Amino acid sequence: MVGSALVRKLEASGYSNLVTRTHAELDLTDQGAVNRFFESESIDVVLLAAARVGGILANATQPGEFLYENLVIETNVIHAAYRANVDRLVFFGSSCIYPKLCPQPIRESYLLTSELEPTNDAYAIAKIAGLKLCDAYNREYGTRYVALMPTNLYGPNDNYDLKSSHVLPALIRKAHEARLNGDTSLTVWGSGTPRREFLHVDDLAAATLFVLEHDINTGVLNVGVGEDLSIRELAETICDVVGYEGELQFDASKPDGTPRKLLDVSQLAQMGWRASIGLADGIATTYREFAAKYDEKYGEKRVEIHAAMHGETHAAPAFAMAARA
Repeated sequence: MVGSALVRKLEASGYSNLVTRTHAELDLTDQGAVNRFFESESIDVVLLAAARVGGILANATQPGEFLYENLVIETNVIHAAYRANVDRLVFFGSSCIYPKLCPQPIRESYLLTSELEPTNDAYAIAKIAGLKLCDAYNREYGTRYVALMPTNLYGPNDNYDLKSSHVLPALIRKAHEARLNGDTSLTVWGSGTPRREFLHVDDLAAATLFVLEHDINTGVLNVGVGEDLSIRELAETICDVVGYEGELQFDASKPDGTPRKLLDVSQLAQMGWRASIGLADGIATTYREFAAKYDEKYGEKRVEIHAAMHGETHAAPAFAMAARA
């Protein structure tokens, strides 16, 4: 999702000399393959959005995979980029790097001030290691590697697998299928009270280009909208967009995760960038794309998967670079 958004934004802005690799084309956990890739290409800028990512269920049940694979991807790519004399790199982290119970909104300076959320601490630790590696290379080798910490993302090419998706795409699919099935109720994991912030992936791509073109080269920067809503409010918004009129039921036996995650986005705002895509509009365009592809991707399995619960575990293919001519 992030990789395709970055490519769309770069191409729309006139950047044509792009080098991209999907997971099938380049396994970033293979150090030798990563080194050979950088030796064979001439790269100016690396945008490292590839990761093993997931929702609350996947993170809680597969911590070893999340910690190991993300650590290996980060160390392989960042070190290979340094060895290939790549001067600029953007590392994409996650808002889950911050403590579970830190003050809101969350400032970049709150990193490592208290304990992480246990359900996704493995992923968070890996992302913290990545941003710290960027900082260490900047201090030791003079590189210009910056770390962007986006809030919860959604948009085109999201993952809608009910066993592995994040909350927003999972609710889009569940509401769509509940409407198709004529269901009178839709079950949402947790109490519905946790508050979350959601950023359209095209806004993240715009922020990335802003950072690159304004020569912002070091440090950690939050990327978000600066507003949040409860999971109940999110579910209600999605149901309105989808046209589902049934009852929402909340399964409080399922984990809520961190009570609230609202990013302080003042640093990037002071530099001149703010998100521009409103949540309702963003969900509407995202839903139209999902609905247009639904029958081809999921129609035959709708009844089979209808009762499945959601979590997430997929490897993102996002690995885009600007190359020298």
